[in-house]
Amino acid sequence: MTPTMTRQRSRRAAHRIAQPLTLYTRCESPIGMLTLVGGQDTLRGLYMQTSRTPVAEADWRTASEPFECALDQLGEYFAGERLAFDLNLDPVGTPFQLRVWEALRQIPFGETRSYGEQASSMGRPTAARAVGAANRANPIAIVVPCHRVIGHDGSLTGFGGGVDRKRQLLRHESDALARRALS
Repeated sequence: MTPTMTRQRSRRAAHRIAQPLTLYTRCESPIGMLTLVGGQDTLRGLYMQTSRTPVAEADWRTASEPFECALDQLGEYFAGERLAFDLNLDPVGTPFQLRVWEALRQIPFGETRSYGEQASSMGRPTAARAVGAANRANPIAIVVPCHRVIGHDGSLTGFGGGVDRKRQLLRHESDALARRALS
């Protein structure tokens, strides 16, 4: 083995050691299978059953215990009992993406905003397309509610989980609010 190959192998080994343990679990939901990804006490990803769902890496470990709180809150959300999530999130993204995803969390349950409105709320009124691109990269679906962002004309535009799931989530939230109003 050459000295260069040894250094490369050492760097790869050091990189693996420095990486936090990635855990995941899967659960059924009214919109299909969900995959939750994170660490011992953080949620880094929540993916729907689509081509964007990450394939478990060889060094990932399946574990449900670290996700008990997230699973409970998702159950409450789908039962119409939870309007906002209270979880330790650790999304990975650029500084701009992180700002966009934080702005998503400010959109109330059952309400929608256009990409332009979301951009304006961030003080970037001309950045609707950049906001749309950041929303598409959102790794924590549902909890970071990118499904609440729609086209400027009210149309249901792209969504990583598919437009049908976006419609289902928006209908779920609207129906949950209507049930609460009747109670």
